[in-house]
Amino acid sequence: MKTTLILKNLFSTALALTLATMSLRAESAPALKPDVGEGRVAWFDLTTTDLAKAKDFYSKLFGWQFTAVKGTDRAAEIVAGSTSIGTLREAEGKISQFNGVVYIQVSDLPGTCQKTKELGGTIVPGFPFDLPDGRGAIGLFTDPSGHPLGLYSRTSLPSASTAK
Repeated sequence: MKTTLILKNLFSTALALTLATMSLRAESAPALKPDVGEGRVAWFDLTTTDLAKAKDFYSKLFGWQFTAVKGTDRAAEIVAGSTSIGTLREAEGKISQFNGVVYIQVSDLPGTCQKTKELGGTIVPGFPFDLPDGRGAIGLFTDPSGHPLGLYSRTSLPSASTAK
């Protein structure tokens, strides 16, 4: 039960920050994420208990830069070169093995969600959904062992797929 509560908190936080980050970024840069190709990592979220320390660590380790996420001082967008690649955010509570979500690009989000269920995965309630400003759609699932993974589509969902 503790793991379930941790997962629910993780997904709620990830969803809120993803929505906040995406909608706030949309104000200044409504373009789609770069097309990285089917089955490749399109975006990721890292969780930390000390945002300043983590920013210092990753900037020195990988040369990443960070831009503020409007509306919160608990998250920063990760920039590698000139490309936004993810989000670094403060955890709500302790870090667990379930913190951090990688989003894989797919061309058929509803089809991938269906296949996920057929293969024994679980679609997280409330997913998939469209991102603001026509910037695509995301899904979130857990694999049969309970590991969370995100899905990103550069296209919006067909209207029949938006029902959760």
